[in-house]
Amino acid sequence: MLGAALALGGAAVLRPRRVVVAGRSMEPTLWAGDRLLVARTGPVSAGDVVALRDPRDPGRVIVKRVAAVRRGEMVVHGDNPDASIDSRSFGPVSNVAVLGRVVRRYGPAGRTGPVR
Repeated sequence: MLGAALALGGAAVLRPRRVVVAGRSMEPTLWAGDRLLVARTGPVSAGDVVALRDPRDPGRVIVKRVAAVRRGEMVVHGDNPDASIDSRSFGPVSNVAVLGRVVRRYGPAGRTGPVR
């Protein structure tokens, strides 16, 4: 019984989050309206696309690519620097701000699949 409770508790923590892209900062990788699944799946590495709390407004979620990982913090950039506000503007972000790695685009139709 205890094992089942622990397994269920673990599943709740690892449950994917859904995020909808707004804006052009991640073009051409992601477009406004793309629907993403975000999951906490191990440590984040440079090159990963992540969802994180906006350091300027913690109630807002942003999607960026990890440019560098340092002790306790990371540098994040948009794939479209001309349309992105990212670590070049607000500096490195705390690792605790990361909600998870983008693991899949589930919509819109015709644009589904893994995100790289």
